[in-house]
Amino acid sequence: CARRDAAVGGPCESREGAHVEMLRRVQSAVALLLALASTTLTNIAYLREHDAAAKLPVLSMRRPVQSARVLLGDRSWMLGFVMESGGFLLYAGALALASLALVQSVVAGGIGILAFASARIAHRRLTRRELSGVLLSVLGLGALGISLAGATSKGGSGSTIEILVWLGVAAALALVLLAAGRRLHAVAVAYGLAGGLFFSIGDVATKVATEGGARLAFVVALIAGYTLGTALLQIGYQAGSALTVAGLATLLTNAVPIAAGTIVLHESV
Repeated sequence: CARRDAAVGGPCESREGAHVEMLRRVQSAVALLLALASTTLTNIAYLREHDAAAKLPVLSMRRPVQSARVLLGDRSWMLGFVMESGGFLLYAGALALASLALVQSVVAGGIGILAFASARIAHRRLTRRELSGVLLSVLGLGALGISLAGATSKGGSGSTIEILVWLGVAAALALVLLAAGRRLHAVAVAYGLAGGLFFSIGDVATKVATEGGARLAFVVALIAGYTLGTALLQIGYQAGSALTVAGLATLLTNAVPIAAGTIVLHESV
């Protein structure tokens, strides 16, 4: 195209702008498909891990090495873990193409997948209370997805200090929930919520790490968040059902990163 066309905003510039916009929309569409595949695989993995962990000797955060050996030595649990890891890779791919809030709004549907899959495996119907809880969770998080329909960019970057403070507060809240859960004898609920908060730390860190450069250092928070989240869920599985533990974890794993995306990373809503 001639320089004159570009200088006056002619057809060359218009075609280039249309091409960029089309590319963004294609990236967003691919990200949404990856997110959907990720949440499906991850929630099926949760069910496998629950069934395996429930049959294993008592796990404890006070004996991390012994507990890790027990889990890694069980083939059924390892299959679930491999599936969960595959779901994470799909999730990371989605975050590289779209905003954290947009991806999480799709992943929110995983609560529904978890609920119906758990009932199917147990050969039972969901109770009215379970169904109501699942629908409210999916609809509430899905509402954010509708509001994010026009967001096609990867999102903002945010201040490193603000991100670190957010992650620190999430970790502190998780520890408070664990202490309260032990005192109130609500281990399954506490470990599910705390696990979800640590997973949210991993999710936010994953998004930040995909920006590259100095922010690759957030891989440390990524590993710590997912490791602690996974460990807490396994202990919770031995105290409660998959829908209770993984369901609560999934709820926070979706809601907290969506909030982080808009508040800390300054993504458009």
